[in-house]
Amino acid sequence: MMLKKTRISLSLIGFILLSACAARKNSSSTLDKTAVKAAMQNVFKWQIANPVVGNAINADDWARSVFYSGIIRAYETTKDKSYLNEAVRWSESLNYKLANRYRHADDHTRGQAYLGIYAFNKDPKIIAHTKSVYDSLINDPKPGREEWWWCDALFMSPPVLVRLAEATGEQKYNDFMSKMWWDTTDFLFDKEENLFYRDKKFFDRRSPNGKKVFWSRGNGWVMGGLVQVLEHLPKSHPDYKSFEDLYLKMAKKVGSLQQEDGLWRPNLADPQEYTNKETSGSGFFVFALAWGINHGYLDKATYLPIITKGWKGLNEQVTPEGKLLWVQKIGSKPELVKSEDNQEYGSGAFLMAGTELLKLK
Repeated sequence: MMLKKTRISLSLIGFILLSACAARKNSSSTLDKTAVKAAMQNVFKWQIANPVVGNAINADDWARSVFYSGIIRAYETTKDKSYLNEAVRWSESLNYKLANRYRHADDHTRGQAYLGIYAFNKDPKIIAHTKSVYDSLINDPKPGREEWWWCDALFMSPPVLVRLAEATGEQKYNDFMSKMWWDTTDFLFDKEENLFYRDKKFFDRRSPNGKKVFWSRGNGWVMGGLVQVLEHLPKSHPDYKSFEDLYLKMAKKVGSLQQEDGLWRPNLADPQEYTNKETSGSGFFVFALAWGINHGYLDKATYLPIITKGWKGLNEQVTPEGKLLWVQKIGSKPELVKSEDNQEYGSGAFLMAGTELLKLK
């Protein structure tokens, strides 16, 4: 009897060890750097060859700009010239100008690519128009809750401002960004849930199941912008610690809301409202959480499994040709998403996530 128990115990130990080894192998293969680079290139090339028609005819389009934010970040990480060449081609076609609505944060998004290019080519014309637009805004400011009244704005404009401050050495851009950011945050951030409402329309809105409404991509926008602020804002800035604290609160909350397939649902507070996959918010979350590990903010043992599962989940939604599926269309709230739905900002988020996975040690 004792011998039988010993055999069972040894078998159980062996099974556990084999399972642990298999899990490590699965994590290692999912995050293999060669595979990550190949996945990024696949999505990049497909999206370039298949531009979203509506974006192509919209001169003020931010959805395409987010894709190029991902492209220039991919170049910064991989030094693959195909990314830089495409970012430069697109930026030159726009004469390095921001879009037409100079007070609208969406129309500042192009500046992320411009400032990324400027880091490698110090030609003043690359940032001249961007600087002019922000100088006008600083000279005639409005409160964040009026100018950046929707949480998406925290991705669109702040990363441009912190990189403009870095490029010019003028701290007024950081100070303006921070003042705007925290007024918007005071307005839209739910301190109990540690998530952002998309805008004031959602303060009292509830899902059919009686839950609050926190849009996945909206919070993805915030986290995607927040990590870029932390990346470029001087640590000596008086508000830096506040940005760190906000990041840690959101990372903990978002990490807890991941679903079994590795992705997040359109309504973070109620995954049953829309049970379909959604890859744009999920892409930004993988990007932001991986960034946190790489910069020492998040415990690797806790968050690497989340990131691994998230990246695996994202890649399972990419066709062999490189089309990223399940990207919620342009909107402002949780909605039904179809498998065939694709948008350029989803591919931008995918590229951003890939860049941080390549930096994992």
